[in-house]
Parts: sequence; structure tokens; C-alpha cells
Amino acid sequence: MKNQKKGRNWLIDGICGSIIGFINGFLGSGGGMVAVPILENFKKMPSKKSHATAIAVMLPFSLISAFIYSINFELDVLNLIILTAAVTVGGVFGSIFLKKLSGKTIRIIFAVVMFAAGVKMFF
Repeated sequence: MKNQKKGRNWLIDGICGSIIGFINGFLGSGGGMVAVPILENFKKMPSKKSHATAIAVMLPFSLISAFIYSINFELDVLNLIILTAAVTVGGVFGSIFLKKLSGKTIRIIFAVVMFAAGVKMFF
């Protein structure tokens, strides 16, 4: 019975990962916006763990998506370098800040940011 459950977890992981990867590749970003709710709801991860996992998971599939985009589309290398440096600094501070907040506070901030992004995209 234990092996069957483990097999189902692999299947759920694969399906969740495929959905997250597709959205990141299709939209060019946004995998994290989908990864956190998927990890919390389907994998039953606590907020801090789901956010940390989503951030860590984004690196490999973002690199692959970036490679494919760079082959098919023109890439602005100067902006890439500047943004990479800035995102790295922001990521360090964000991960430090994440450790200091409660899971409930993180969920509220995430919900507000997601709502604001949705409203902005709608208009």
C-alpha cells in the first residue's frame, strides 16, 4: 500500500510540474504564481515551504525557457545582465524577509499581489 501511495505522489508531482512548466514557458514567466497554490493545495505544503520550493523550482525551468526564447527571439543582452544582477539582489533580500514572516502573513501578501496583478492585467 505504501508503494502505491508513493507512486501516486510521483504522478501528482509530474502533473503539477508539467502544468507549472507549461505556464512558465507559454507566458515567459508566472510559473511561481501557479506553483505556490499548486504546492499548497495539491501537495499540502505549508506556505513558507511552498514559496521556497516554488522559487527553487523556477531556476531550472526558467533557464530552459530562456534558452528556447533566446534561440527563437531577439534577446537584449544588456538588459539581461542588469536585470539578472538586480533580481539576484532582490531574491537574497526576499528570502531573508520570507524567513521572518508567518505562513498566514505570506499567504495574505501573496493573495494581495496576485489580486493586484490580475486587476492590472484586466485593465
